[in-house]
Amino acid sequence: MKIMIAYDGSRNARLALAQTITMFRDLKPVITLVAVAENPRDITSGNEDMFQQEVADLKKHLAEAMEVCSQEQISAANMLLEGDPRKMLLFAAEKKIHPDMLVLARHSHEPDGGFIARSLTYFVDELDYMTFGSVSSFLARRIQCPLLILPSR
Repeated sequence: MKIMIAYDGSRNARLALAQTITMFRDLKPVITLVAVAENPRDITSGNEDMFQQEVADLKKHLAEAMEVCSQEQISAANMLLEGDPRKMLLFAAEKKIHPDMLVLARHSHEPDGGFIARSLTYFVDELDYMTFGSVSSFLARRIQCPLLILPSR
């Protein structure tokens, strides 16, 4: 079974990797971890520095995830792409990997503050969804393989 996991090194992505290994271990999965570095909207030296730092961080996160797979005796590969995460994950799934399943961790924007912080976060999340849509909703409408969206805990 070929499983593609959208992986950014976040707590939720690490949980999704662990849950995927637990759920599908008996099927001897081949996991491909795909990370996407988002290109800056304008070319300035500050943006380029931030982009290069993001790429370095993603490479480190992918290496750590590969080590987890190795320790769990799970076959794994990784891929680092650049661009819009929604479009690049769709491209990777449909043109490169052809997985039997795509696994995503639900993105969490849990605020640390009280009512005002929660209200502002909710408003920003709704505005973002109305304007751009989330990665999971974008892929749910377009992906041609089964999609597993794992909740955060």
